[in-house]
Amino acid sequence: MHGITEAGSVRPARRPAPDADRDSFVQGVYDRHGPPLLRYAARLLGGDWHKAEDILQETTARAWKHAHLLHGHDEHIRRWLFTVVRNLVTDHHRAMQLRPLKLMPAEELDVVQENSDHELTLHVVRNALLDLNEQQRTVIGLVYYLECSVAQAAEYLGIPPGTVKSRAFYAIRALRKALKDRGVLAA
Repeated sequence: MHGITEAGSVRPARRPAPDADRDSFVQGVYDRHGPPLLRYAARLLGGDWHKAEDILQETTARAWKHAHLLHGHDEHIRRWLFTVVRNLVTDHHRAMQLRPLKLMPAEELDVVQENSDHELTLHVVRNALLDLNEQQRTVIGLVYYLECSVAQAAEYLGIPPGTVKSRAFYAIRALRKALKDRGVLAA
């Protein structure tokens, strides 16, 4: 297999390293660079060591994926790893700015009412939300109102993503039933 460069010359195509080679390469990178990367990530995250460990794990996974490109370039690996950590932390900070995880009780939501029909519907939905239990209201608030991803909601709640999905499913089903009981949805 060969690839063609932009200049038109033929070069041998890079083949991914076998998994055993990748694993040993990444283990070596982790052993040499893991502790300083973890400290760097924690410093960028304001001392959040748990998130720093997640960042290090994602950095290590990316090193594993790119092992065939990094292997043999020891002089560039450290710089590449620190760049990956910095970029992942930047992405994390941006995500937190876009979707701050502050929950508000359903009865305190300030929503602009455009007309009386909208206001009435909003009132009915708020009352229907009050029929749900706290877990259901929380997951609806995170996933549908704040538009958090399942992973973000899981991290915030400290539960597995599958549990978030399950709670969201049952919360929507309970909300639908509460709205049907109020005559808002057709039976």
